[in-house]
Amino acid sequence: MTKKKVLIVVTNRSEIHEGRRTGIWLTEFAEAYVEFIGQGYEVTVASPLGGSAPIDPGSFDSNTPQSLLDTRKHLENTVKLDEVGADAFDAIFLPGGHGTMYDLPDSRKLQELLRDFYEAGKIVAAVCHGPAGLVGARLSNGAPLVAGKRVSAFTDREEAETSLDRHLPFTLESRLRDLGAIYVAAPNWTAHHEVDGNLITGQNPQSTLAVSRALIAQLS
Repeated sequence: MTKKKVLIVVTNRSEIHEGRRTGIWLTEFAEAYVEFIGQGYEVTVASPLGGSAPIDPGSFDSNTPQSLLDTRKHLENTVKLDEVGADAFDAIFLPGGHGTMYDLPDSRKLQELLRDFYEAGKIVAAVCHGPAGLVGARLSNGAPLVAGKRVSAFTDREEAETSLDRHLPFTLESRLRDLGAIYVAAPNWTAHHEVDGNLITGQNPQSTLAVSRALIAQLS
């Protein structure tokens, strides 16, 4: 049987403002990575610039399982997005972290990949701030990829609790609604995900496993 192949796209952004570090929310990357590898999938990790991808220092602590910490090595030499194409993969997954709010929405290559994955009927999945990568994606007919789709992502209420909303270029819930998405949320910090055809999105870090397992269920 041919191995399923998943492309994970992470941020290169390491700072929100001077003195406030950001990057990938490690558990959102790591939990998904462990789930995919556990299914025998071949996983490629890419980023807009390639090379080392930053990890938000607040996204792990002394209680983080070693199996998740061990995935950090896969962020040390990511593939540049320009070097990959949708034809080589069965699914694309975008983990979050506030860094995604800065570079993923403006990545033309990512926009092309998301369109190609989605229009080929391949799985497009994202969690927490990962759906920031979806806001710039448009279909071949010019419509926003998320328009008319049930989606979830980090809520404006959750963002307010982080006190970072005033520093961000936009808030994710509001932008997705503006693009015509049917935004669905659960109470703050509650695991929640939405599946609309081949589009799978999750609300927050607590939703990572549900999104990952929904992706696996569709690939299976």
